[in-house]
Amino acid sequence: MSVSTGPETGPETGPEASSHMLGELGFATTSVGEDLHGTASITPEMHVPGTARLRTSILATWADTLIGLLASKVTHPRVPVTLGLDVHLYRPAPAAGTLLGIARTVKAGRSVFTGRVEFTTGGGEPWAIAHGSFMLAPDPGVSLPATLSVELPLQKERLVKPFAERAGCERRGPGLAVLPRSEDGLNASRTINGGLIALVAEEAVLSLAPGGTLSSLELRYLQPARVGPVVATAGLRDGLGQVELRDAGRDDRLTGIAVARTFPA
Repeated sequence: MSVSTGPETGPETGPEASSHMLGELGFATTSVGEDLHGTASITPEMHVPGTARLRTSILATWADTLIGLLASKVTHPRVPVTLGLDVHLYRPAPAAGTLLGIARTVKAGRSVFTGRVEFTTGGGEPWAIAHGSFMLAPDPGVSLPATLSVELPLQKERLVKPFAERAGCERRGPGLAVLPRSEDGLNASRTINGGLIALVAEEAVLSLAPGGTLSSLELRYLQPARVGPVVATAGLRDGLGQVELRDAGRDDRLTGIAVARTFPA
């Protein structure tokens, strides 16, 4: 499971949030009626290595943030926990330009919140969709700030190196990627952020598909990754990949599973 809703301690804009790794992706959110809009500019540091395409894991990170923020409006002061997240691209992602994500509530039930995001270019052309499901964090002692804002301003710091390098995520061999725990990559429960777990799953799959990018990524969060490093082990057949995600610092406990499909190189 992944406690989401933005940097470090929930959807806040204090000093800790301003220095969070994922804030360097330059994503800002604004409420528009019942919806939540997010915008960002795509930069080369966000590309899949060896390509001029935005990482699908970054889309997953942004979707997790948007839907998690919507969920927090329902669960406040309790923290929403990501159960599942999926992203699907109509076509390979662009290399540059402005991205817009519009998040809407699908269902706000007593036990599970579900939302969706539609991603478009700055000109309004659809190019990806995403869905996410959330539940209340099991630990009632984990809470959101008393004053909740779902509008996140742009963080001053921006990526100055490729995203995987910034996160310390490394490919260790065919189908194998490793992500360390880092203080500026944690979430509200001080476990490894779900967006970074999407990154290591993506890297494991792409290590088997040089020059390729992901057309879809689906994640199921089974339990928090508390210690790290997170080790992702992937297999790929006919463009369809399966990934196991384990917390190496907690006796290799299974923390999540993922399924991905690749675009041709």
